[in-house]
Amino acid sequence: MTRSRTAAVLSSLSLQVLTALFAGLAAGAAAQAWGIPGGEGTVAMVEGVGQLWLNALRMTIIPLVFSLLVTGIASIADAAATGRLALKAVWVFAALLVGATVYGVLASQGLHALWPIDPDGGRLLLAGAHGDAAVRENLGGGGLGAFLTSLAPSNPIRAAADDAILGIVVFAIVFGFAATRLPARLRQPMTVFFEAVAETMVVIVHWVLRAAPVGVFALSLGVGLRAGLGAAGVLGHYIALVVLSLIGLILLTYVVAVLWGRVTLPRFARAAAPAQVVAFSTQSSLACLPVMVERARDRLGVSAATAGLVLPLAVAVFRITSTVANLAVCIYVAHLYGIELTPGVLIAGSVTALAVSVGTVGLPGQVSFFASIAPIAIVMGLPLEVLPLLLAVEVVPDIFRTIGNVTADLAAARIVEGRDARADPEAGAGI
Repeated sequence: MTRSRTAAVLSSLSLQVLTALFAGLAAGAAAQAWGIPGGEGTVAMVEGVGQLWLNALRMTIIPLVFSLLVTGIASIADAAATGRLALKAVWVFAALLVGATVYGVLASQGLHALWPIDPDGGRLLLAGAHGDAAVRENLGGGGLGAFLTSLAPSNPIRAAADDAILGIVVFAIVFGFAATRLPARLRQPMTVFFEAVAETMVVIVHWVLRAAPVGVFALSLGVGLRAGLGAAGVLGHYIALVVLSLIGLILLTYVVAVLWGRVTLPRFARAAAPAQVVAFSTQSSLACLPVMVERARDRLGVSAATAGLVLPLAVAVFRITSTVANLAVCIYVAHLYGIELTPGVLIAGSVTALAVSVGTVGLPGQVSFFASIAPIAIVMGLPLEVLPLLLAVEVVPDIFRTIGNVTADLAAARIVEGRDARADPEAGAGI
């Protein structure tokens, strides 16, 4: 299946999942008011279907994350080895990602302080998040010593079985960098193997997502049955907070482009606008690549060589909105459950978010949502049972994720070009 066909299928699926979410909430609310045929037996069967679908998603997390990290690190190392320009681009990407991660934590916490979750609505939503919703022990609860110990699992297999995701992430990073030091005859077959494992897991996730309308309907019916339509307000609040955090990141990217890219705000805004329009309509950074290259060369003064290297590399390995949006989701879940977010928990979640963002770049939004957020949630000690409901409304935040990514890609290209960038061709026209 081609990329365009895959994107079209997932776009259609997003609408089906969103429809299934609201249909399930409405059906559950109706059953709450007038009863449901079969009573508790029917409810148990429906919730069992929803839990089965959730477990099918969860079973891919460990192999998918590990394989994606190994292959992602290999691709970054290969890119950096191609020359000074690529290495400079990788360092710019890394600096922007770290800055975005710090912003993501502060923005999400600040938004919750200014606009907290409605307690009654939160209780209604959690009342329907039925299943194994036990709060896990997070890594921040044991202090700095426990956090440091978790970075190097004595038994990676046991760590995987115990959902010790941070240790697995660190092990995968070390494994990936160690693999880049091997001779090509040994490195290439191993990289191909993990690439095949990752692609196999993605195929399984695609299969599971084809049943997403059924799974989300079953889960949301349980929510509607216990909470009625009161949970819909919390979902709207969730969308608003995630989108606001992303809008803040986009605005901050303009500031970064002006300060470190040495470009005027009007010039950068004019250059980015067409790419942002394509991002809004396609929700695909790859689809925006041609217009990004054209605008970077013609409007931002970036040379053809820099634009031709940095922008494709950015689409391949750089997704600045990943850590911001993923942490916003996890922080929202933590506030929803009333889980304390200590500095240790936030640091552990941020480190995991940074690492996972490298591996999940290039995956379709619906696939990367669970693959990237679930590991962060597990590290932070958060239940996963509410994530399918948030996945169902991801279509709205995903638009702003893509807009933020293409904006940052153009800013990065201008920063990498640096002092060699050409002057604004429209400056003399007074525009």
